[in-house]
Amino acid sequence: MSSSSLRKKSDLRLIQKVPCKSLKNVLSNLQEVILGTKLAVLFLAIPLAVIADYYHYGRPLIFGLSLTGLTPLAERVSFLTGQLAFYTGPTVGGLLNATCGNATELIIAILALANNKVAVVKYSLLGSILSNLLLVLGSSLFCGGIANIRREQRFDRKQADVNFFLLLMGLLCHLLPLLLKYAATGEASASLINKMSLSLSRTSSIVMLIAYIAYLIFQLWTHRQLFEAQEDDEDDTYNDEVTVEENPVIGFWSGFAWLAGMTLVIALLSEYVVATIEDASDSWGLSVSFISIILLPIVGNAAEHAGAIIFAFKNKLDISLGVALGSATQISLFVVPLSVIVAWIMGIKMDLNFNILETSCLALAIIITAFTLQDGTSHYMKGLVLMLCYVIIAACFFVDQIPQPKGTGLGMQPKNSVGGGFVSA
Repeated sequence: MSSSSLRKKSDLRLIQKVPCKSLKNVLSNLQEVILGTKLAVLFLAIPLAVIADYYHYGRPLIFGLSLTGLTPLAERVSFLTGQLAFYTGPTVGGLLNATCGNATELIIAILALANNKVAVVKYSLLGSILSNLLLVLGSSLFCGGIANIRREQRFDRKQADVNFFLLLMGLLCHLLPLLLKYAATGEASASLINKMSLSLSRTSSIVMLIAYIAYLIFQLWTHRQLFEAQEDDEDDTYNDEVTVEENPVIGFWSGFAWLAGMTLVIALLSEYVVATIEDASDSWGLSVSFISIILLPIVGNAAEHAGAIIFAFKNKLDISLGVALGSATQISLFVVPLSVIVAWIMGIKMDLNFNILETSCLALAIIITAFTLQDGTSHYMKGLVLMLCYVIIAACFFVDQIPQPKGTGLGMQPKNSVGGGFVSA
């Protein structure tokens, strides 16, 4: 539903005059998929990024164009999974959306692992969780509170409670490998501690994936009513603006082909991002940690963020919370452990120890957000506090240039020190 808020109504009258049926279908699909979004102008960044790479233009330029091109692609993937759900049914459609919902983050993580950039993987996934909990949710509550300033906004707490239970479980899985390092006595060698942390992380990742599968069963089958937006019984002047498509606008195989094609383009642009992030760091004077934790999630998920804010404007906080908390839970319990398992298969030693500063930011973000939503009501002050917390964390990673000890797998490396030297030994 967050994707529907960014759709443009397509005018197919001119296309209907085309005599050739095959050409008419192709043009209709182009109209719906490429031009049917308010972010269509950003598609221009995709060929520009390919051209810039082909002619060896500045690598920071390639990074910026690739990051910009990922924004409409992520939104269109959400749209296409919604279209396929019309044919597969809500259950399979929900599974498809759960799998593809964070395709950009997952593809970037896998490509970064292939390049042995474990720190970039950890940074980007941590940034996605922080962005959803503080920036997306905060801006949604703030904008919704300003737009509905003369009345109290309410939402169903049951959905939020389930997400926070799972987020706290994920936090536990990050804390234990970190605490192992501090609990070890002086007799334990660094290699032994790293081995223990790696084994615990891989075991925890399997448990996290099991929990995520149980969460999908809970969400899509047994307790589906908890995750459906509740209708407000009061007179709501915005209700008529929130529309849900009743019929698909493209065919099943067309949607499947478009989804496969856009996934390939996302993979190409993600490869550009991973390959040029150090050059962008050097050129812009920003550390890789700041770019990965702050800039990548903001730009890469801009469409999803905009959708959550638009629904908050329309007093549909249940949908906004579903977007923000659902995405954070999916990253925490699916993408992060899957990255650890994929790294294990690839022979790369990636653990769940995100280091003391990063793990502390994650813990505080979960706790602050949980307290913010505990009473089931919202106003603009709650959103403002969440956004200000995000600004403080962003400032922390902006100024922190302290390198971490070798072997941590993650550290505040100045600029482009993100290679295999920081992978857990």
